[in-house]
Amino acid sequence: MIIKNFEFKKKIDRNINYFLLYGQNTGLINEVIEKDLKPIFSKNIYQYDEQQIITNNEQFKETIFNNSLFENDKLILISQATDKILSLIESLVEKKTNSIKIILKSNMLDNKSKLRKFFEKSDKTIIVPFYNDTEKTLSLIAFEYFKKRNFKISNQIINLIVQKANFNRMALNTELEKISSYGITNQIINYDNVKKIVNLSEDYDVSEIVNQCLLKNKKILINMLNEISLNNEKSIVFLRTFLLKLKKLKSLKISLEKEKNIERVLLTHRPPIFWKDKDAIKKQLNVWGSKEIQLLLKEVNKLELMIKKNPQITIHVINNFILEKLETINNKI
Repeated sequence: MIIKNFEFKKKIDRNINYFLLYGQNTGLINEVIEKDLKPIFSKNIYQYDEQQIITNNEQFKETIFNNSLFENDKLILISQATDKILSLIESLVEKKTNSIKIILKSNMLDNKSKLRKFFEKSDKTIIVPFYNDTEKTLSLIAFEYFKKRNFKISNQIINLIVQKANFNRMALNTELEKISSYGITNQIINYDNVKKIVNLSEDYDVSEIVNQCLLKNKKILINMLNEISLNNEKSIVFLRTFLLKLKKLKSLKISLEKEKNIERVLLTHRPPIFWKDKDAIKKQLNVWGSKEIQLLLKEVNKLELMIKKNPQITIHVINNFILEKLETINNKI
């Protein structure tokens, strides 16, 4: 059964157990899953990519069919779905596994795709295509984002952000978060400031610099820092990104104390961890202890408070912080 993405919320059938969401607009796909599907389905969520299921087929089936007192129903999220998983989906549909909801995410599927054809023809499944956003839809998203946060933003700025996002909703959200972080300590957000913020990607990505710091990789970090010069905007984005990544590591450490299987912890973490970040996060969890993370969190929170009170010293504070960390790093990976 085919449903258009803008009709999806109104036409969600809770009696349907199998959904295929495909297309280039991965940002909107993730948004629909988080806002429209997860809240009405099971809280017992399992996440896989297709290759994991193909490699561990029996283990996957065991996860699906093993019931417990605490998990009467389950929500299975499968990313990178292709025709390779079709036979498994067909067998599950035939078995009428009513206590299980399965959501498959895929990139573009052409008309020849067997998986796509199966979901389109079956009355027991729903398929939703997600095409790239238009300039108008992205502009509305940006406008609503700033309106909720009481930021006064001109149409010129919104147009600049949308152009930078290049019709990609995930890229747009990244740019909006950068500007929101800057707005924490700056009441006035003008065109020139935003232009500098959205062009940060011309240098090393700030997120990657934070990653290397958390990986305690001194050589790579020094090379990166030699290539950039931190200004106020970059410093604030750096600090906010550092905080977010530390909080994620803290949450994962707590989960690992209860569930010793790191793969399971990464799969079930909320918000979801992208597959491309998993290896780096595993290494970070290995080089940072729980007490170290807690102490660093307190230190970064103090820095944030200091910057809010004295924004004129932002660059000095962040530079000192990074240099101090470099002195204590011994390339542990």
